[in-house]
Amino acid sequence: MTNNQPKIEKLIAELCPNGVEFKELGETCEIADNKRKPIKSSLRAPGETPYYGANNIQDYVEGFTHDGEYILIAEDGSASLDNYSIQYATGKFWANNHVHVIRGIDGLLNRFLFHWFRSMNFIPFLTGGTRAKLTKAKMVVIKIPLPPLPIQQEIVKILDTFTELEAELEAELEARTKQYQHYYYELLTFGESVKWKTLNEVANFKNGKGHEKNIDENGEYIVVNSKFVSTEGKVKKYSAEQICPIYKNDILMVMSDLPNGKALAKCFYVDENNKYTLNQRICSLTVKDDEELKAKFLFYALNRNKQLLRYDNGADQTNLRKDDILKIEIPVPEIAEQERIVSILDKFDTLVNDISIGLPAELNARRQQYEYYRGKLLTFKEYAKQ
Repeated sequence: MTNNQPKIEKLIAELCPNGVEFKELGETCEIADNKRKPIKSSLRAPGETPYYGANNIQDYVEGFTHDGEYILIAEDGSASLDNYSIQYATGKFWANNHVHVIRGIDGLLNRFLFHWFRSMNFIPFLTGGTRAKLTKAKMVVIKIPLPPLPIQQEIVKILDTFTELEAELEAELEARTKQYQHYYYELLTFGESVKWKTLNEVANFKNGKGHEKNIDENGEYIVVNSKFVSTEGKVKKYSAEQICPIYKNDILMVMSDLPNGKALAKCFYVDENNKYTLNQRICSLTVKDDEELKAKFLFYALNRNKQLLRYDNGADQTNLRKDDILKIEIPVPEIAEQERIVSILDKFDTLVNDISIGLPAELNARRQQYEYYRGKLLTFKEYAKQ
């Protein structure tokens, strides 16, 4: 990477020493929105064509709306406004009405355009309230730099290297995650060869308390709420007071979630004392007898336990009750077997979930590196016409 930077600087000095021209998107891009066609999921004919929504491929269908190389910009429904949804589509694909479909013309490379849009702040161009929207009228006035083609090509070459590495790491992480899930269910599947006990027999239950009035960004204690648990501890709120203390080796479980949500019965394992405070609709479970049941084994046995997920009917908000939780059955193998299973699952968990170690850490490092060079390479001085 350090060898490429001087080449870019040399090209800029030779080809556009006084800056580059900026033009509006409506002047520099073909907009192919008129071919878009939404289809309800129940009416889609299964096929091999990717069906794109605002953030990702939602399905694979028969037929296509577009054929070629295009950039898809979320019209509405972007998962994040700060990191606005930009997708790259090639070949035959189907686009619904939640994405704008565009491509560069007159010497503007699509891959250059793709990287430029990924670096852009779209918020000033959005309209609407809770569901922000990028209208066509707002999109066409977005200004785009037009550096000479050799500069575009060199920038694409550099930034594509990072995105290719990122794609390889994402594929590896997905494969390891599937492997982890396979071993997870295999290792925690027991027959009548082991003892089974109700959760009430092996653990004590405690409910959390509301923290709405105590949230303090400078607080000392992390508030364990459903967002914290569902994001593996990435999204944090703090409290200056430990309203509901929890302790090392406690298992915390989300008791309420939207229909078909990913947080219901998801668990978090407490790693130290005096660090967390428990919010409402999260419960704490503490092992009664450490010589019979190891807390970390119970954590794995409880996490998204199918006996609890069956309460989600897919239509209504699910609220687990204390009695629902405590009556489920837990396998209690010999301590040596519990420790063996925990050792295996801990290694996999670190590999696929730990943001400071393993594949997630490497993937995060590559993304940060890409963003750093993208910022440097896509910062242009605008040419001032005389």
